[in-house]
Amino acid sequence: MPDKLRFLFLGDIIGRPGRQILRKHLPVLIDKYAPDLIAANAENAAGGVGLTEEVGRELFGLVHVLTSGNHIWDKKEAIPYLDREPRLLRPANYPPQNPGKGSYILEVRGGCKVAVLNLQGRVFMEPIDCPFRTADAEVEKLRAVTPVIFVDFHAEATSEKQALGWYLDGRVSAVLGTHTHVPTADDRLLPQGTAFLTDVGMVGGRDSVIGVQREQAVARFLTARPQRLEPGKDGLFFCAVCVEVNPKNGKALSIRREVIVEE
Repeated sequence: MPDKLRFLFLGDIIGRPGRQILRKHLPVLIDKYAPDLIAANAENAAGGVGLTEEVGRELFGLVHVLTSGNHIWDKKEAIPYLDREPRLLRPANYPPQNPGKGSYILEVRGGCKVAVLNLQGRVFMEPIDCPFRTADAEVEKLRAVTPVIFVDFHAEATSEKQALGWYLDGRVSAVLGTHTHVPTADDRLLPQGTAFLTDVGMVGGRDSVIGVQREQAVARFLTARPQRLEPGKDGLFFCAVCVEVNPKNGKALSIRREVIVEE
C-alpha cells in the first residue's frame, strides 16, 4: 500500500469552453501532482447546463469519475445514461426511485479502494432528502469498504457547506463544495483529518457571470425576464483542488487549490 494517495478534483465544467480549457490544462496538473484519481463536476458540461452521453464519454477520456447536482436532470439524454454509467453520479439524497447512484468505489494504485460520494444541499435549493442524514447512511456503507472517501457537496449556501464539513470531520477524507462556480480561499484541514473547501470554483469563462455570458446575465437581471443563457467564452480559467490522503486511515495530509487563468 502506498504511503499517500492524491485526489485531483475539478470544479464545475461549463460547456464547450470549459471542456476546451480542461483538455489544455489538465495535463499540466497531472504532471505536477501525479494524481491517483481525477474527478470533476459535469452537471453543466453540455451547452452550459446538463450533460449528454456524448459529452460524458468525452470527459471520461480525461477523468475517472463525474459528479453532478441539480442540473443533471436538465437534459433528457442524461436520464438513461445515469443508469448505464456507474462512474456518473447524481446526488445521493435525491429520492431513491431516481436513476443512477450517489457514490462509486474504484481501485487505484497499490490496490487501494477510493470512494466518491455526491450530495446536494437544501438551502435555497430543491427540498430533497436531508444531506446530513443521507451522509450518515452512505458514509457508514462506504467505510465498510474503504476509509478513503471524497465528498462533492453541491450546495448554494456557504453555511450549509461548512456545517457538513464539520459534521463529517474525521469520517471522510474531504468535503469539497461545488455549485456556486466561485472559488473560495478557505481550504484547510479540519481537526479530525478531513480536508475542506467551501467551493472549488469552475472550469470555464472567468469574464462571465458564474460561467454565463455576462451580457445575457445582466439582461436577465435588468428585465426580470427569461433570457437565453450561453457559456461564457472570455478569460477562461481552470479551478481545481488536490488532496493528499493517508490510504491506511483516510485522513487528509494536505489540500491545495489550483487556479490557472488564460488572459
